This record gives sequence, structure tokens and C-alpha cells, in this order.
Amino acid sequence: MQTVIVTGGAQGIGRVTTQYLLTHGYRVAIWESDAEALEEFGETMKSSNSRSLVLNCDITSETAVKNAVKATIERFGQINHLINNAAIQVEKPLERFTLEDWNKVIGTNLTGTFLCSKYTAPHLAEQQGSIVNLCSTRAFQSEPETFAYSASKGGIFALTHSLAVSLGPDVRVNCISPGWIDVAALKKKGKARNEQLRPEDHAQHPAGRVGQADDIARMILFLINDSNSFITGQNFIVDGGISRKMIYV
Repeated sequence: MQTVIVTGGAQGIGRVTTQYLLTHGYRVAIWESDAEALEEFGETMKSSNSRSLVLNCDITSETAVKNAVKATIERFGQINHLINNAAIQVEKPLERFTLEDWNKVIGTNLTGTFLCSKYTAPHLAEQQGSIVNLCSTRAFQSEPETFAYSASKGGIFALTHSLAVSLGPDVRVNCISPGWIDVAALKKKGKARNEQLRPEDHAQHPAGRVGQADDIARMILFLINDSNSFITGQNFIVDGGISRKMIYV
């Protein structure tokens, strides 16, 4: 039975991905730094206790990542796949966007991805495993005031192909760039809400709808499948086609 690490696995896309992985017979180590989300999600994992491990891990800390790798190996004996999903966003006008804001976002989104990849890589190589990084369409197009988030995701895009070339052929590395994915109801209870999506929100997508976390989870399952071992160094845009749509005002 294969073991998968999902960072930021207690909320949003990570939470749904964890549930998909368990349903498809994987063992899952959930690395999460939000204590409240961790506690809530941990309660739901009790029925899958033998195949899940819930760890409090701040991926910006080298020591915390090393300890999480050690705990995962002690529990499951191997690591087959790493899903670098954890990310944060700070949106402010440039004049109010501080260096602390910048470092916080880059530290979690980009440095965290690097640290998790670095310290799981030897274990992934032993299993001929893979890494899937969560990039974003924000790496290639922007909304206002997403400076650090966009920069971090652009870095993840570049880090992905660099890791693929460096770690191959023992470890495959790919990334997924989601577009508009409705995860409002998948956050911890204190922040969860049902987003009131309008018909025009769906209609602007060539696919006819706003995305769901399941759309990304299914792509992750595809990429970690051993049958797809010829795919590495690639970015997969999952956005309902909206980034291919020319918009004239």
C-alpha cells in the first residue's frame, strides 16, 4: 500500500484530496499547521486511523519538516508521493504590502515546497515515487494585489521542472495550476461558508461551471498513478478553459 503526504491537507483542495486518496486505497500523512483545522479534520479521520496520520507541521520550518518526515516513516515505513498543496495568500495594495507579508507568503508557498521536496526526496527515490506541486493560473496571469502569491506560484512552476530534471528518473515531478476552484465550504468551521455563485460565474468558463476541489483531486490521482510514469516536468492547467478565452471589454 502506497503512502502519500498532503501538505495543508485539512482544508480546501488538500482535504478533498486526502479523502480521495483514502477512498482509493492509499495511506495518507496529513501535514497541517492550522491547529483548529487540524483538530477538526483529525476527528473525521478516526474511521481511517490505520491508514492516516495527522501531524502539526509548519512547512516553513526546516526542523518541523525533518520531524514530519521522520514521523511519517516511523508510522508507514515508506513515502511514495508528496503533494505540495499548502499555501497562503495576502492581498493588499502595494504601498501597504510589507516585507513581512512578502516573506510570509513566499516562505509558506515556495520555501515550504522546497523544504518538503528536499527532505522527502531520498524516500521518494527509494520507491520510484513522485511529487505533485500545486501551482496556479496566477503564475501566468494576475488579479490586482496578489504580488507575493503570484510570484510564489511562478517560482513553483520553475521549481517543478528543475526538480524533475534533477531528481529523474527516480522521482517524477509535476505541477497542477488550478483556476477558479470553489473551496469556500471546505475551510475550517470558523471560516467555512457557502459561496453564492452566480450564473455568469459559471457561464464565463468554456466548461460551463466554476471548478470544484474534486477536479483537482482527480488530476492528482492521475499524476501519482504508476501507470503514468512517462509524465514528468509538466504543468497541467485545470481551469475550465477560462485562461484560453479572449475577453474584450
